[in-house]
Amino acid sequence: MLKFLQHIQGDKVIWAVVALLALFSFLPVYSASSNLVYVVGNGTTMGHLMKHGLLLFLGFGIIYGIHKIPAHYFKGLAIIAMPVVIALLVYTLAQGTTIEGANASRWIRLPLVGITFQTSTLASVVLMIYIARYLSKIKDRTITFKESVLPLWSPVFLIVLLILPANFSTAAILFFMVLVLCFLGGYPLKYLSAMIGFGLVSLLFFVLIAKAAPDLFPNRVDTWLSRIESFWDPADTEADYQIEKAKIAIASGGLVGNGAGKSVMKNFLPQSSSDFIYAIIVEEYGLIGGFVLMFFYLLLLFRIVVVANASESVFGKLLVVGVGLPIVFQALINMAVAVELFPVTGQTLPLISSGGTSIWMTCLAIGIVLSASIKRSKEGIEEQDIDENNPLEVLSGQL
Repeated sequence: MLKFLQHIQGDKVIWAVVALLALFSFLPVYSASSNLVYVVGNGTTMGHLMKHGLLLFLGFGIIYGIHKIPAHYFKGLAIIAMPVVIALLVYTLAQGTTIEGANASRWIRLPLVGITFQTSTLASVVLMIYIARYLSKIKDRTITFKESVLPLWSPVFLIVLLILPANFSTAAILFFMVLVLCFLGGYPLKYLSAMIGFGLVSLLFFVLIAKAAPDLFPNRVDTWLSRIESFWDPADTEADYQIEKAKIAIASGGLVGNGAGKSVMKNFLPQSSSDFIYAIIVEEYGLIGGFVLMFFYLLLLFRIVVVANASESVFGKLLVVGVGLPIVFQALINMAVAVELFPVTGQTLPLISSGGTSIWMTCLAIGIVLSASIKRSKEGIEEQDIDENNPLEVLSGQL
């Protein structure tokens, strides 16, 4: 064990925060999984716990492997991965999966192992790396809007539009994170304003098409609208039912909570082990537990900012912010949904919620942040300095 720890590099605080969040997740996942067992009739509590543990174990393997890769290699890897993730998104959307009559083509099933994989999570990470690479290349140039449409905004809108029909919240969060990264990367504000307007018009156009031809995207727009309507005007809907049960769970937790495993609302709250696990945490560990958990996510955000600031290259700074900030942003949105500060989105709590490959993609992003935090002997070079012995760097520089 000590020999293994000696090979761990990068920001030690990030390692500690991620490890603590992962270890703590076993308690609420084991408790909340009883809903799946006794209400839904799916598996056993120990089985769900073992699955969660296996996913986290493999996730930490991903963190360890990725953090050993020099950060500047991701410039070339992003170019190679972009067509792959676009093809995966097209294949995922083409499946036409429906759940309760609504389009839900978010996952593909991996052959042999039988594990479902949410392709939008991988696409989000790859896209943020790609944008960080592009912004680092133009950092000293004055570009026109026309010059940036094809290399920057074409892949952004293509990926967002491929995610949008089945997962509006992920598409919206991704687009917002892209705008934030572009703003931090010095992309002209007037161009960003134009893209915000174009994005809103595109969304409106998509809604009109979905309404005019409902067979293309069955009931998906209706689901979005019902969630927004129930947020502003509570009614007897499934989304409102979930929020009401989450608020009851939070209220019954009080200051110190009812104790580990003593949640009552986990038996009534759908998605208690994933989307609404924060409500179960507050019920069992109280407001103190909820604020402590929030503190660790904010500490992770602080360390991400520290790592980004310490990076000696523009690409390194943008890379860390691009893949690290969405983790904390998703966590805050999940918490906001549980306390009815935000409409129901279906976003999980990173490293805490039970789930599938979303855990692995979070670990992938964390591994990239840790890689950028390592001071290697060849680090500190500017992006335009290409290592001729590295074909990925040569490819990145040519593109």
